[in-house]
This record gives sequence, C-alpha cells and structure tokens, in this order.
Amino acid sequence: MSISETLVEAALRVLNTADPVEKARLGDEVANKWLQGLITQAYDPSQDVIVPDRPARLSNVKLVSPSMMPKLGKAGSLQSRQAIVHSLVHTESWAVDLSWDIIARFGKQECMPRDFFTDFVKVAQDEGRHFTLLSVRLEELGSFYGALPAHDGLWDSAMATSNDLLARLAIEHCVHEARGLDVIPTTISRFRNGRDDQTAGLLEKVIYPEEITHCAAGVKWFRYLCLRSRNPDVSDGLLMPQKNEVNYSDNDVEADDEVIRMFHATVRRYFRGPLKPPFNETARRAAGFGSQWYEPLAIKDVATE
Repeated sequence: MSISETLVEAALRVLNTADPVEKARLGDEVANKWLQGLITQAYDPSQDVIVPDRPARLSNVKLVSPSMMPKLGKAGSLQSRQAIVHSLVHTESWAVDLSWDIIARFGKQECMPRDFFTDFVKVAQDEGRHFTLLSVRLEELGSFYGALPAHDGLWDSAMATSNDLLARLAIEHCVHEARGLDVIPTTISRFRNGRDDQTAGLLEKVIYPEEITHCAAGVKWFRYLCLRSRNPDVSDGLLMPQKNEVNYSDNDVEADDEVIRMFHATVRRYFRGPLKPPFNETARRAAGFGSQWYEPLAIKDVATE
C-alpha cells in the first residue's frame, strides 16, 4: 500500500480483489489504516474515480435467479443449517463489496463529509468480519462457500441505484438491511430449536447488533442528503444531529416529514412491490426510523403515475 494512497483508491483495490477471503482481509487492513489515521485523504480531488460495474468475484459459486433458489428449511436438519449459513455467507460477501462500492462510487461524486467515509469503513469492516466468522462456521458444519447455489439480488439492486446515492442508501440499507433485522430473530430461534447454539450465538451476539448500526448508517446519511438538498447553505455540522424524538421544533417536524416523503418516493421508484411485514419495530427504531417510514410501503400502491 502506497503511503499516499487515498481511501477511495484503497476501496477500489478491495473491489478488484476476487477472492472473498482475501477481500475481507484486505478490507480489514484498509479500515484499520483509515481509522488509525494512516490513510489521511479520502480521495484526490484532481483524479477521476472509475468504479467497476461489478466487483471482482470468483466463479466458484453457482448463481441462479432468486426464484430458482432451493428452500433453505428451518434449521431442523444439518442440511438446512448448512444452507442457511451458506446463504448468510453469500449475503455478507456482497455486503463487503457494497460497503466499499458506496465509498468509491459516491464519496467524491457527492462531496460527502469525512464522517460518511468513516461510517461506511466501519460497516465494511464489520461485514468482512461477519463473512469470515460465518465462513468458518460453515466449514465447522461440514460445508464450504460455493457448495450450494446462490443469487445476486443484492448486486442487482446496487446496479439499479448506481447513479443515485439517495436511492442506494434507501434500498440497500433501509430496505434490504432492515429486512435482515426483521428475519434474524426468527433465524436465531430456529438454530436454537435445532440445537445449534453456536450459530445462534454468533448471530445474536455479533451479527444482529452490528447490522442495526449498518441500517442506522443508511438512515443517517439518507436524512443528511435530504436536509442538505433542502438547505444547501447549511453547514454539515448542523445537518448531522439526529432529531430528538421528544423535543424538536416545528421546522424539524416539517423537515422530517419531507425526509419520510422522499424515502417513500425513492423506495416506490427503485424497489419492486410492497415491503414485507412483519417488521422488527424494536430493531428498526434502534436504527433510527419509526413505523411511519416503512408501514405505508407495506401496502401495495395501486395508483398509476
């Protein structure tokens, strides 16, 4: 790694690394250097950033359409537990790429503040750790990443939002990641019922609480972009604080309503169909958004544009 390498340049190196194990390792190294101040510059303003349409990936995982994916089961058998963990490993492998992609693709383009880069570096580091821990667990269960088919629905959404940071934040972090918050508690219960406390504990103690913070990053920066577009002359420092649920001004209420309306419009434009309940209201609230964000989207919008 060059001493003068920027964070965006390092992110591109991660994206162009095909082996998922090495990708996670390299991402952790880059994240530590950024967080320790050894990488000091987010990007070079004088250089163009060329982000690959698709990150480098090994071809050892057979890809099928989501509709062709076999049922994962309910963790009652070893085969089902392997299938569920394999699916989680694949999801985390894409989550690593998505985190570095949002840094490289949008950070300079949207003139985002330094905190944006730091937040998603932390997300990327978490996702890499999740991938590594789940990969090890999958091998302990007698399988390996690539043993089963998978689908690339997450990257399909990334491609659909590749020109719009607001849409990327809404769809990947406030829809897909929030859906993960909805289903993880059930998954944990299924592993416990299947007497696999080790996998259940990994999901409950490590992955679940950290995924809440990832969703929170999406909510935070979606709101930031909405407020910045509403008040382009306001400094970043005044845009960053989250609204206090108990005490805020009429202007804050108006701004928050506008953010929620923008979220609804963005999801309806970029996400096919209604959101699927039941929702994990506790986890979603901990991530920073209440039911007014997502419940209206659970009702199919039959209105024509």
